[in-house]
Amino acid sequence: MLESVDLSLALSKAAHKGILRAQQERLLELTELTFERKVPVIIVFEGWDASGKGTAIRKLTQRLDPRGFKVLPTRAPMPHERNKPWLWRFWMNIPRHGQIAIFDRSWYGRVMVERVEGLTAIPDWIRAYEEINAFERTLAADGTVFVKFFLHISKAEQLRRFVKLTQQTETAWQVTADDWEQHRRYDDYVRAVEDMLANTNVAGVAPWDVIPATNMEYCQYRIFHTVNRRLEEALGMEASPDVALDMVEHSMARAGEEKAARKAEKQAAKDAAKLAKAKAEPQTPPEAEKDP
Repeated sequence: MLESVDLSLALSKAAHKGILRAQQERLLELTELTFERKVPVIIVFEGWDASGKGTAIRKLTQRLDPRGFKVLPTRAPMPHERNKPWLWRFWMNIPRHGQIAIFDRSWYGRVMVERVEGLTAIPDWIRAYEEINAFERTLAADGTVFVKFFLHISKAEQLRRFVKLTQQTETAWQVTADDWEQHRRYDDYVRAVEDMLANTNVAGVAPWDVIPATNMEYCQYRIFHTVNRRLEEALGMEASPDVALDMVEHSMARAGEEKAARKAEKQAAKDAAKLAKAKAEPQTPPEAEKDP
């Protein structure tokens, strides 16, 4: 499944800027309706380290009413959580009716990092697929809308981003020894991700959307498009029209060219005015040489 993802898909910053505002405004409208109709929503972000999950979440929530959503970063379980069923800590954070819960990593760590790093016994992570499906089916039966993303980048792109982060003092701390170890085992994680997508992609309940994340503008466009479309379906609303990206790119490129041409014309007019002014000023004759 990951092999079929086109990681070259891209959107220019100018084109994305032209689309983003409308997507944000539509999402705000839809979240207000989910609150009014008491529809709970769960948005899951999974993906490679440095694939842009945090950036995507910040952009997604930028214009939303903060009273209507919560962002839940998932870390290793605390000691008291280890003494309970492994899904207990996620049950404690499900959204109220009308609320949106955004998970920055989630219960899928059971079948990814815990599997690859040997933190969970083989029978336990194999059984976790059905436990996850049952968990999501139960919530979906109660009206919860699921949107699940896996942000995909290549091993080479991940390495490039790691190096860039480590070269800057203010961001070097973000790349840890664990991140480098997981990068080394990228291929092992690919197999775990493929199994996860195959075993937990429940159509009509909690389907996966694998998002190419090499280009962040395209990634964010796809995330907004997917969330808006899923909420429109859940609310029984007419779907927003699809955006013709090639036409937007062409339009923004033409607008950029016209702006550059106007700027050049304006500069040329200024230069011509300066030259005309210089010619119009009387020339001061050089002083005659004085006799000795």
